[in-house]
Amino acid sequence: MLPVVAIVGRPNVGKSQIFNRIVGQRQSIVDDFYGLTRDRIYGEAEWNTRRFKIIDTGGIEIQNTTFQKEIQAQVEIAIKEAHVIIFVLDIRTPITDDDLKIAKLLRDSKKPVVLALNKADNQDLILNMYDFYTLGFDELFAVSGIHSIGIGDMLDAVISHFPKVIDDPLKDDDSIKIAIIGRPNVGKSSLTNALLNKERVIVSNKEGTTTDSIDTSFIRNDKKYTIIDTAGMRKKGKIFESIEKYSVLRAYEAIERANICLIVIDAERGILENDTHIAGYAKDAGKGLIIIVNKWDLIEKDQNTMNEWTKKVKDEFRFIDYAPIVFVSSLTKQRISNIFPIIDQVFENINKRIKTALINDCIIDAVLLNEPKEYKGVQLKIYYTSQVAVNPPTFVLFVNDTECIHFSYYRYLENKIRESFDFTGTPIKLILRKRE
Repeated sequence: MLPVVAIVGRPNVGKSQIFNRIVGQRQSIVDDFYGLTRDRIYGEAEWNTRRFKIIDTGGIEIQNTTFQKEIQAQVEIAIKEAHVIIFVLDIRTPITDDDLKIAKLLRDSKKPVVLALNKADNQDLILNMYDFYTLGFDELFAVSGIHSIGIGDMLDAVISHFPKVIDDPLKDDDSIKIAIIGRPNVGKSSLTNALLNKERVIVSNKEGTTTDSIDTSFIRNDKKYTIIDTAGMRKKGKIFESIEKYSVLRAYEAIERANICLIVIDAERGILENDTHIAGYAKDAGKGLIIIVNKWDLIEKDQNTMNEWTKKVKDEFRFIDYAPIVFVSSLTKQRISNIFPIIDQVFENINKRIKTALINDCIIDAVLLNEPKEYKGVQLKIYYTSQVAVNPPTFVLFVNDTECIHFSYYRYLENKIRESFDFTGTPIKLILRKRE
């Protein structure tokens, strides 16, 4: 569980400039257009070995401008979520009524606050910083988000307020952790209740009923499990309600904490674009994956329906073609009992270790069957292979040149490993390392 830093301030003081400088990439839109950032944007950064999440928020104003009510709700949630707050002001401008309003909001929050007096692009402007002590905060830094002036000193102050350890209730838990993820209203909460065989979470036909992740631990057949029911995840461009954006962050954190993700699809509405986006996030996080086609009782079927649906799912989710598919009805409990044996199998596979001799034999056979073609003027040579990690299974290939492999050959080697060993439901990672 990473510490969270929120960046707040009135519009056009350069919050997004500082966010981008800290994150190290142009993730927030930066322009001189007034009030450009309306929603919260999340990133991840590291300073002096401390990793943390960072939130860029919309600007707060007193006057009733467009989206101002929504922006303030976003900012208040970001403040509530944060461990430390960076309050950004424009060092070139005297303190405004909006600055005073935000300062009161931050003092009331009782959170550590670091002031970033932005746009301090020359030495003369730095003398203005002393005027800002009247806001009642002790840690002030003259910075420039554009030129990276003073950012390091400011971050030193920020991380000094981080808690030494942020407790994760599942950190030392040896249960199999299962995150149930998917779009809103696909039946995640109903599936949770069906798996638990009791009413544990609120079930409603209204999208967005679940606004946070709910952990439930239990024992089944002498095995310990924890189910993490999450809020629905939508595409970023379709997230407007402040509480929903907070829910999506929690869903992402649930994926990070889980061993296995159940990707829930609504059979009645079919596969939508965001289903694949959600699956992609879980794949990138290296989690075991199972695709659950829910509401199977609500569609008309014949003897070919399941085969047709299986082909459709395989086509849409080609990038996770190793994920097993289960057709269920959370309402009628149809095939719910089939899910746990597959969870057990995927958990075993995601923690599987292959002996070095066996994985080397597999790779040697793959190369003999299909030698890599020259790429960037060099032919790849694989000298040795070793598994270095599990969860997900990770293999290091010692080679002559790490740049001379085409993506298609990566895919070929992965397929050959899957043909030789059962890695159903789990991604596998191949890392090239140049042999010294």
